[in-house]
Amino acid sequence: MFESAEIGHKIDKQTYERELPALREALLDAQYDLISQRRFPVIILIGGVDGAGRSESVGLLNQWMDPRHIETHGMGEPSDEERDRPPMWRFWRVLPPNGRIGVFQGTWYSLPVLGRVYGEIKDAALEKAMDRNLRFERMLVDEGALILKFWFHLSRERQEKRLKALEKDARTRWRVTPRDWKHFQMYDRFVKVTSQALRMTSTAEAPWYIVEGSDERYRALTFGRILLDGLRKRLDAETRPPRVSNAPPPAHGVDNLDLIKALDLGRALGKKDYQEQLEKWQGRLNLLTRDERFAKLSVVCVFEGQDAAGKGGAIRRITGALDARRYQVIPIAAPTEEERAQPYLWRFWRHLPRRGRLTLFDRSWYGRVLVERVEGYCSEYDWLRAYSEINDFETQMVEHDIVLVKFWLQIDPDEQLKRFKERETTGFKRYKITDEDWRNREKWPLYEQAVCDMVDRTSTELAPWTLVPANDKNHARIAILRTLCESIEAGLKRVG
Repeated sequence: MFESAEIGHKIDKQTYERELPALREALLDAQYDLISQRRFPVIILIGGVDGAGRSESVGLLNQWMDPRHIETHGMGEPSDEERDRPPMWRFWRVLPPNGRIGVFQGTWYSLPVLGRVYGEIKDAALEKAMDRNLRFERMLVDEGALILKFWFHLSRERQEKRLKALEKDARTRWRVTPRDWKHFQMYDRFVKVTSQALRMTSTAEAPWYIVEGSDERYRALTFGRILLDGLRKRLDAETRPPRVSNAPPPAHGVDNLDLIKALDLGRALGKKDYQEQLEKWQGRLNLLTRDERFAKLSVVCVFEGQDAAGKGGAIRRITGALDARRYQVIPIAAPTEEERAQPYLWRFWRHLPRRGRLTLFDRSWYGRVLVERVEGYCSEYDWLRAYSEINDFETQMVEHDIVLVKFWLQIDPDEQLKRFKERETTGFKRYKITDEDWRNREKWPLYEQAVCDMVDRTSTELAPWTLVPANDKNHARIAILRTLCESIEAGLKRVG
């Protein structure tokens, strides 16, 4: 992987000073075109061996272009806040919006590679992490992002020479640490592991660019030229590159349609039994969240269902049992302008709770395969790829000891009509009914098919759906509380 970088490229000072002004001007023009068009974000990943010029290259980028529109992130060891979430969360939350450039010095590749070099993980774990990174990058590209990945490389001899030169100069010796020399002693191991990782993750949509770092002028011009070329090609293209879906073809009336129709919507619970069960399960939920082991977990509850199916009422029965400092309810509506400038999942990523806390989503990331699919707010390609992206997201949550509980509340058309009319005639409920709710009733069969496809393709062993018959609110609320308690209990046993 590194052979092409080891050929001793050099650029003399005269050539560098002649070419640099035009390159800087072209980069700045491209950046302002990016800002004005606001069609896509630019994500620049900076990796490489110690002393190969990573920091210098990031500094030049901010010097050559307008730094007000560049977000630079030095991703070192995760903070306590970051350790409370899945490993990718620290990157999810700081992705640049459309029209901006995000630079990551320290990337989603860094920790898995270091783990393999130090022998903390095996090849299988490295391959799993690289595969996760590939799927993440594919999603970003599908969302429109331009990803440019740079690896700055030095031979062993040149790295040693570079580190000694930095140490010798009083102005730069602070940049060389005992860790750098330790990594130098492990040079061959680093090359072997990083070469493996780069080969696995250099793709047509997001290739790695290997830049030789021994000559700083060559390094700078090469970095700038590659960046300019990538920017210019995307900016001058009328549309994003054509996309090829790896998802299965859309199902029209195939995927387990009886799954919803087979639910027994006649299940009911009398008022007296309901009050007894409510006290029992709310009390149990409260005790579970005060268990000392709960500090090792976090909980995410997803509530989906037809309009007027009782999502809000069920959520209130959960929050009524909890300390308000422990939970957050996230109501999901149409995306804001800020959210539309980010990948679709971004507005959900950022709300993942810390350990010891709960987040309840009143509607969720499943909007892409439900309302956006049915109403035509996104392309077929986009809602088809969403199934695998959602499964990836949920897998990362569960693997990080997040108790994920997903509820679909099902009612029939007659019960919905009854509740709609009640909302129209009850003063304090009128805000709950809109013209859109009435329009959605006309598309009941389309939504029903979308729900069945959703459950079929996203009810996994790690993150199954709980289908709740909800014609009777009392029955639905107790079923939800019981399922949530049982899920938390299983999570507590898991973490010991």
